[in-house]
This record gives sequence, C-alpha cells and structure tokens, in this order.
Amino acid sequence: MTNQWNDGFGANVVLTNLGDDVNGWTVGWTFPSGQKVTNLWNGTLTQSGSTVSVKDAGWNASVRKGGTASFGFNGSWSGANAVPTQFTVNGTACTGSTTSTPTPTQTSTPTPTTTTPPPPTGTTPLAINGQLHVCGVNLCNQYNKPIQLRGVSTHGLQWFPSCYNTSSLDTLANDWKADVLRIAMYVNEDGYTTNPAAFTAKVNDLVDQAEARGMYAIIDFHTLTPGDPNVNLDNAKTFFKNVATRNASKKNVIYEIANEPNGVSWDQIRTYANQVIPVVRAADSDAVVIVGTRGWSSLGVSNGSSSAEIVANPIAFSNIMYTFHFYAASHTDTYRNEVRNAASKLPLFVTEWGTTSATGGGTVDIASSTAWLDLLDSLKISHVNWTYSDADESSAAFKPGTCSGSNYGTSQLSQSGQFVRSRIMTADSFPTS
Repeated sequence: MTNQWNDGFGANVVLTNLGDDVNGWTVGWTFPSGQKVTNLWNGTLTQSGSTVSVKDAGWNASVRKGGTASFGFNGSWSGANAVPTQFTVNGTACTGSTTSTPTPTQTSTPTPTTTTPPPPTGTTPLAINGQLHVCGVNLCNQYNKPIQLRGVSTHGLQWFPSCYNTSSLDTLANDWKADVLRIAMYVNEDGYTTNPAAFTAKVNDLVDQAEARGMYAIIDFHTLTPGDPNVNLDNAKTFFKNVATRNASKKNVIYEIANEPNGVSWDQIRTYANQVIPVVRAADSDAVVIVGTRGWSSLGVSNGSSSAEIVANPIAFSNIMYTFHFYAASHTDTYRNEVRNAASKLPLFVTEWGTTSATGGGTVDIASSTAWLDLLDSLKISHVNWTYSDADESSAAFKPGTCSGSNYGTSQLSQSGQFVRSRIMTADSFPTS
C-alpha cells in the first residue's frame, strides 16, 4: 500500500519472476476487508465482490527470468483496510520460491510495496507533482493527492509560430505562474498533414521547453475539420507512436488524442480512442490520456445529449480523462449544470475554454468566465485557456502585434489576457501529504 486516506488508498503490486520467462500473466487475490478497486493502471481488471484478478496490459505481458512487472491501483475501504497476503499468478499460489513442478517454475511473486515518493526538491508544478495519474474522478500527483492544473493553450502552430519563444514562455512560467501549456497541433487546416515531420519536431520542442520551466505539456492532436477523428486514424497512430516513444521518459507529458469531435456519436469516438490509446500505452505506459467528447467536446450537450452516454459506456483503459470545452459567452448554466453532474462520475479536464463566444471573438464575458472558473476550482477540475497568442480576436491573451516583439508584459495584455492571468496566478494547492 502506497498511501491511505479517509475512504480510499493507493497500492502498487510488483511481480518478480523467479522461474523461466513468462509471456502473459494474471494476478489474483481476495481482499480480506471487503475493499474495492476503483481505478487501475498497467493491467486489465476483473472484480467480483472481494475477489480480484488483474491481467497484463499486453505491452507488459512478457517477464523474463529475474525480471519484474508491476501495476497500480486505487481502492475504497470502510471499517478496516487489511492488506491481502495470499496471491496467485496464472492460477498458481505464490510462495516466493520455485518448485520442481513445471507450472510454478513460471511463478512471479506479487509483493505489495510501501514506497512513498520523497519530498519535492523544487518549487515548480512539475517538481512538486511529478508523474500524474487519475485517481477516482481526480487528476492526482505523485503523492496520490488530487490537484488542479491551470494554464493556457497555444493557437495553431502553423499560424502563430513567433508567439512561442524563450521570452513568451519565460513570462508564462515565471510571471503568469502557469502549470501547463497545451500544444495545439492542428491536423488539417494547413497543419500536421502538410509536413508531419516538421510539426512533430515542433511539438517535441515545446514539450522540452515546458519541461525546462517546470510546466506540464498537453500534446493536443487538434482535430476540428473533419469532425470524425476516425478520418485521421492512421495519422493519429503515426503521430502518437512517434511522440510517445520520444517522450516516454518524461513526467510532464499528457496526451490529448482528439480535440473536438463533432458530427459523430460517442460510439464512433470510443472506437477511435480504443485504437489510439494502445499506441500511446505501448510506448508511454503511465501517462494520462485525455479523450475528446461528443458535440465539440461538450460532453454531448451541444448535440442534445449528455455525459450519461459516456458513463454508460466509458473507455476501458486506465488513466483516462474526458474533455470538456466551453466559451463563457456561449455556454452558460445548462453546460455548467452538466459539468456539476458529470464531475462526480467522470474524470474531467477542461483542455480549452475562452472568455468570449465560441467563435473566439465578441465581448469578453467576465461574469460567466468567473462563474465557470469558480465552479472548476470548487470541483478541482484542471483548465487551459484559449489562447496564449496575439491573434486578432478578443479571446487572445495579447494585443495584435505583440509576438513580433519581445515584450510579453502586462502592458501587452488584452482584456481577456488580464483576466486569465489574474486567475492563473492564484496560488496553487499541490498537497504532498
């Protein structure tokens, strides 16, 4: 057991192979106190009452002699939280040693561990929180504590390349105190499909720039037109194989696999996700993956649906969150009520929101923006503002022409930028114990 709180706990199970090479494993145990697994990563869960089995995730199926494999999970408990002491691997009891019979020679011994991350040595969001994961409906840090990230999104890299440089990113990290940078890589619209290698390299460079400043980076496969992400399935597989392989060792990367699906059903989005997520997992096994939702990532509300369709048929992988987008002047109480309802059932991440109408222009709606951010703060839902750019639209953070110079100070902020900066600068709450 790695951590325990009022009604929940975190655990890590390590299998050490004392026999011959194993290709495929299933670990089984029974909770002695009626606990339940609520979220699991690096394996596939089957649970009936107190009886639990976890099958390998595919990419971690092979365990050589002397090698290890592991998986982790969060659970719930009440009354008592006794640690299981008896495990099976592939139906055979674990004894911690091999025997003369053929089957036990392939036995791996799962051992509940009690490792706790050391105290943070730095003060940046990344230094404090480390590798993120999903616990229950929350985004949690390396100490298994729920956190909220606040930050901004780039505009299209093909249109505003001059906005993302040493000076602007230093301002974002040091003055705005942002936790996360979303890297919006358009797929069509003169984006990735015109030069996959160049756009992939630019994304990777911005991942490095965010990491160097202690910020998280969301790699956004910015599908918009066409709205069916399956149209770009092959492009998505290629792109995510490349960026996940290249960034697998980094702790600051979050993958957003489809920006704003539109004109498609949740089943179609889910089909896409079930083909792209394994590509990410094959290279980067523990990163958080964010899945776009129906109706321009409105949880279906903009198509007359709701989050109920996701709750009824969720993505089966672990460490998954679901996207919600809003624009304050266009999306008001109906959308806020849906988020309130969904937040107790689904892990949500607002990877894009604007202070204006959904066009990105028009009046900056401070009242609705405030209502939205107050709600997200109360629910500890992370959010990213559109956009950290000097686009000639009222949702942009900077005045037009700013990115042609080197001054990204407060004198260059738009009305929207002033408001967003003031909310992002609010002191973070990153618990470590």
